[in-house]
Amino acid sequence: MTTISAEPAAPSTPAAALDLAGVSRWYGNVVAVNDVTMRLGAGVTGLLGPNGAGKTTLLHMMAGFLAPSRGTVTLAGEPTWRNPAVYRRLGLVSEREAVHGFLTAYEFVLASAKLHRLADPEAAARRAIALVEMADAQDRRIGTYSKGMRQRTRVAAALVHDPQVLLLDEPFNGMDPRQRLHMMGLLHSLGDAGRTILFSSHILEEVEQVSGTVQVMVAGRLAASGDFRTIRRLMTNRPHVFAVHSTDDRALAVALMAEPSVTGVELGRTGLTVKAGDYGAFTRRLPKIALREGIRVRQLLPEDESLESVFSYLVEA
Repeated sequence: MTTISAEPAAPSTPAAALDLAGVSRWYGNVVAVNDVTMRLGAGVTGLLGPNGAGKTTLLHMMAGFLAPSRGTVTLAGEPTWRNPAVYRRLGLVSEREAVHGFLTAYEFVLASAKLHRLADPEAAARRAIALVEMADAQDRRIGTYSKGMRQRTRVAAALVHDPQVLLLDEPFNGMDPRQRLHMMGLLHSLGDAGRTILFSSHILEEVEQVSGTVQVMVAGRLAASGDFRTIRRLMTNRPHVFAVHSTDDRALAVALMAEPSVTGVELGRTGLTVKAGDYGAFTRRLPKIALREGIRVRQLLPEDESLESVFSYLVEA
């Protein structure tokens, strides 16, 4: 499998907060993660992949819960495996829900603050709970919470020590639409503030709304890395589909059929559907063709640059 990377190759790029080099993990004869190299710096990144792709195994190695069978995982240059010191800079929300229902949210988050030996654990716990909008319910037992409320409590516990890196496995599970929007906004703000955020999700719409940058796992391998729109444009084996509307769609269709970069044109009621083999060549030539023919282009929209399209192409490959 060839990895598609939309990352710029710049030797002067600063060291990533989280660095995986040739990482593999196997269980007997089963290879869960196979030769993954990945660098994560400040900002929000989505981790995608079908069930069984190796996402959770990868997150657990990043968090120091699993040792790589081969390769290295480092945070700020230090190995994550058998290195408890990394937890000063790292927070994790695992997919498996592990909360004690007899505790209140405040007690649960306070326990996390005390484990991190914070100078003022009470203030840190209140601050983290407020971040996830759980202050009104912080004195209720977790056992009385909805799944979304329990999930937000776990996020607060992971944030209580203000970590540099935050790893979240399916963080939006059980949240209603308003809670999801708030959590998305929180992740955005943390990324904008320089934190390194990696979250996995099986809901493509969630990833598309939170982050344009993705790491796509397929069958244990890293299939694509970077901005998903740029990844789509690097897929030269897939024709690019555009919706075009102009002042004379019929005349424009005739002119476009003569272009080498165009592989198909369909005239519909609302405009043209154009398939192009070369994204750059088509988008450069279209304005020149329109000008030559005396046609004004009113709309040009890529129709298959959604994350859903990119993901389906990668999984099918």
